[in-house]
Amino acid sequence: MIYRLLALNIDGTLLQSNGRLHKSTKDAVEYVQQKGIVVSIVTSRSFPSAKKVARALKIKTPLVTHQGAYIASLQDAPIYVKRLTEEITYDVVCFLEVLPCQIRLVHEQFSLANKLKLNNNLLVRTVFTSGDPVLYSQQFVSSLSEHLHGQPITPPKIEVYFEEKKDLQDTKLALSKMFPEIEIIELDPLRLDIVPNGCSKLSGLAYLGRQLGIGLHEMVVIGDGLDDIPMLEATGLGVAMGNADFPVKRAADWITRSENEHGVAYMVKEHFRKQQPIEFLRKMKIIKK
Repeated sequence: MIYRLLALNIDGTLLQSNGRLHKSTKDAVEYVQQKGIVVSIVTSRSFPSAKKVARALKIKTPLVTHQGAYIASLQDAPIYVKRLTEEITYDVVCFLEVLPCQIRLVHEQFSLANKLKLNNNLLVRTVFTSGDPVLYSQQFVSSLSEHLHGQPITPPKIEVYFEEKKDLQDTKLALSKMFPEIEIIELDPLRLDIVPNGCSKLSGLAYLGRQLGIGLHEMVVIGDGLDDIPMLEATGLGVAMGNADFPVKRAADWITRSENEHGVAYMVKEHFRKQQPIEFLRKMKIIKK
């Protein structure tokens, strides 16, 4: 099979556990780009945060961010955006505020969160700031619902962090019954992402593929999270990182090394060195487009 697009998750895939990009990863991305293969990022992160990583990797292709709800190369010129309405955002926040959870409304220009401190606050603080550009405004308020009452917003995504696994599962069940207008994506046992109905990493990647004339069967996806599973199952080659949990590895076609063992670079070396450059394949009329 000839692959024409490589899609990469950020946290736990591109980045090492220390939050840094290794030179081998940069070299691997450059290597596949030189072969004419499109490289993109598909992430739950906000667009500004993903763009920072993309710049370091010299990726100019549109990025699939906010769990597929915001796709763009430039922040002010998205090729696709779907937002939670003001009413749904307010109602969801009102429901969540009575629970012991941290709520973050993630807009492409800023984030807005409640000040509730959890016992694992160090983890939450790390997640909130990891990779976010300095100029990306992050505001904390005592009451999100009161703030929204006077200043409504339409974010592409809401992030919710819990202390207890049971609270997450109960909340997920209740929200799914109350709000058919949203998708509820479980990233790990303590975190949910809420996006508009129909949005996901897979739907965003499929949309990007249609814009580029590349089918899902012509794509390779490398990821490590539960929210990567639909992409791993639907694309031509789904690759799980060595640090991924078992359900992710079970869904994958191939398992590479961990993020601290340069898993992306290892996979690229093992697979893409066997594929001829896209331009050569066109010249030989092996592919027509």
